[in-house]
Amino acid sequence: MLFKHIQFLVMSLIVLACQVNAQIKIAVVGKTKNDSFYEQSFYGCQAFANQYDNLKCIYEGADDYQDVRTQVLIVKELISNGIDGLLISTTDSNYLVEGALKAAKEKGVPVITFDSDLLPEHRRYRLAYVGTNNFDFGRALAEVAKKYKKESIQTICIQSGHQTTPNLNERIRGVRYALSGGETSRLVAATGWREHPRCPLFTMGRREDALSQLLSMIKLPAPPIFLAVAGFAQFNTQYIERLSPFRTKIAMQEVVIISADTEAVQLQALAKGLSTQNIGQKPFTMGQLGAQLLYAFIVNKQRPKQQNYFLDYHFCHASNVTSCTTNHE
Repeated sequence: MLFKHIQFLVMSLIVLACQVNAQIKIAVVGKTKNDSFYEQSFYGCQAFANQYDNLKCIYEGADDYQDVRTQVLIVKELISNGIDGLLISTTDSNYLVEGALKAAKEKGVPVITFDSDLLPEHRRYRLAYVGTNNFDFGRALAEVAKKYKKESIQTICIQSGHQTTPNLNERIRGVRYALSGGETSRLVAATGWREHPRCPLFTMGRREDALSQLLSMIKLPAPPIFLAVAGFAQFNTQYIERLSPFRTKIAMQEVVIISADTEAVQLQALAKGLSTQNIGQKPFTMGQLGAQLLYAFIVNKQRPKQQNYFLDYHFCHASNVTSCTTNHE
């Protein structure tokens, strides 16, 4: 009898030890995997996880471009493999919810969106959003563009990623709102701004396409102000080489390139005079805070106190390029 009691006690202690040491897995899924912006968010998740022996961050995403189907397949596989929480940047809200997040909800896997939120009608499938207020971010990009307006009716070309991506569409709305004086429809010269007939340009996150689109615009006899609502072309490893012939024109403001994001590769281009101005976000903090909110819910069932955790952004130009932000590794 005593042996059975001892055996039961030992087994109970083993089970308890396993529960204490059980690994909590949070998956960080960006729109694309080979993107330093989303890598920064993963580093933020890792920085938070380093405080806890039982927490691990996993990094995933579509390999080469913003592929909505691949993102859904990856999330479905992660859920099947037993993740405990999901931190995700939305490429296509409807497709993601129907293809994966409904299953996550059924299995009790909590979701925090970062960088790109779900559409309002889908937000019951996530706990909260952590990232930039993307409409305001678009307005900030437009305010930079205003400084370089030279014509009574100034042409601008907006470059985006995937046509269904919520955060990028919000940024486009913000740009148009600021330049039109309160409208979010296409700019048609009524308030001194018009969009180039070929724009917006959509890259799908493909860097070669993004760079080709940029070059085709700035080679025009009267190039429009080029405004990218994410890094796109500047993430291309050939950006500096292929933009170098335009350095003088950029310096003289005959070519104006305004871009979102301030990743290390972008700051290198800015320092060389191959970008006019960049506005950066805080991807590291997105990952860190997103992981913190998920961990609090997974461990203590503590729901986020806010629906949106908006982070600020920063302005980088040639004179402050070495001090305007910090990129983590």
